[in-house]
Amino acid sequence: MKIGIGLPNQVRNVRPTVISEWARRSEEAGFSTLGSVGRIAYPGVMDTVALAAAAGATSRIGLISNVLLGPVWPPVLLAKEAASIDAVSGGRFMLGIGLGGRADDFVVDGLGPRGTGKRLDHDLEVYKSLWRGEIPPGCDNPVVPEGTREVPLLFGGMVQASYERVARSGQGYIGGSVPPAMVGPAFDAVRTAWKDAGRDGDPYLVAIAYCAFADVEAGRASVRDYYTTAGAEVADFIASGVSGGADAVRATVRAFEDIGADELVFNPTSDDTDEVARLADVVL
Repeated sequence: MKIGIGLPNQVRNVRPTVISEWARRSEEAGFSTLGSVGRIAYPGVMDTVALAAAAGATSRIGLISNVLLGPVWPPVLLAKEAASIDAVSGGRFMLGIGLGGRADDFVVDGLGPRGTGKRLDHDLEVYKSLWRGEIPPGCDNPVVPEGTREVPLLFGGMVQASYERVARSGQGYIGGSVPPAMVGPAFDAVRTAWKDAGRDGDPYLVAIAYCAFADVEAGRASVRDYYTTAGAEVADFIASGVSGGADAVRATVRAFEDIGADELVFNPTSDDTDEVARLADVVL
């Protein structure tokens, strides 16, 4: 199982200048991937910007949005953003995408929080057509350079429609920020949908987990703050799952290995760049 690390782009009041340094340290440490968290209505750095900054600061490490909120974007703009990140990184980007569950993230007029599943399915066709170089309605030119590849797609979400979307349109799946025992059935459902769709090989299965080292309680408070809009019970539950310290992190690695994750991305709970080395010392 590969081990990646998240960027601290959605830590409350993150210092934006930390993003590039965090990316450099993560690549030097040997992590497989840099991930990003997607949310608009929170005082962080936009995931597409964080990923672009990370791409410019590195040359080898993979990049995953886990997950970017697809239906909050006009599809032509998101298709160009994703293709641009992939291109400037030299083809290191995988677009992890989900529907979004917080109404305040839907800030574009006409793109509200209803009907997001159908909208995403439509948008996926738009993305792929634009990546093929087709000209969108109302434009005089393609929106991406010749030779642009189809950006690999991963999908989040823990409902049957998400699993079928993976099998129909994606290369893999990203589990939610919940314990391995809850992610395991989702992985199984994705594998089943993949087989039922007649896909060759296996879906790429990515897990995510929060971790904290220097100040575990502050890390849990940070995660609780991020999920407050989901309600106190949900926020407390996810915060309680933060892997605090070396032993807990090692146990989390073993648990996700046991359910067959191909990659585990540890998301940070602070923008302290020393957390990169602390995690690397334990898992790499």
